[in-house]
Amino acid sequence: MRGPMNNRSLPLMLMMVPLCMPGSGAALAQDVPGIEICTVEKKMERRTSCLQSNINFLQTSLTRQVTDSSRKIEAANRQIQVLESTVADLRKAVAELQAASRKQPQSPVKEDKKTPAKQEAK
Repeated sequence: MRGPMNNRSLPLMLMMVPLCMPGSGAALAQDVPGIEICTVEKKMERRTSCLQSNINFLQTSLTRQVTDSSRKIEAANRQIQVLESTVADLRKAVAELQAASRKQPQSPVKEDKKTPAKQEAK
């Protein structure tokens, strides 16, 4: 240990700093957007502003969700179009291969799969 503060005590000290500042936690909590419980407010003006804040939060959340959903749907539609064109290309290739196989004469398949050279060796 080199002195009153070493490398191990520094993170502990940094974590305790916010706890020592009593007013800072409340001020930060008010800046975080979200749903608030408005029934605890006694004054009608404060309750109204609380409800309006909830409405604004819900509207922005809904707008963000709609935008995200639209992007995902557009991406899915683009992927579907690519897959449909790939399927069309594959169907065309299969049709060409089938047509080519019909035009070529089939070589007769031997039932006895042994070659004559092997039969002579025995």
